[in-house]
Amino acid sequence: MALKIKLKKSLIGRKDSHIATAHSLGLRKIGAETTQPDNEATRGKIKHISYLVEVTE
Repeated sequence: MALKIKLKKSLIGRKDSHIATAHSLGLRKIGAETTQPDNEATRGKIKHISYLVEVTE
């Protein structure tokens, strides 16, 4: 199963680690969407930047 992840808020002014996490998920601009596998690594990344993204299964 895969997760659909959408960046809802800007990365400007965020911590470098949060920006790097968003980039590792393939999210660079507001409104960008990506599909990632549903595993522990992806879930951990989403939890780290949960306030920036919207996730649908």
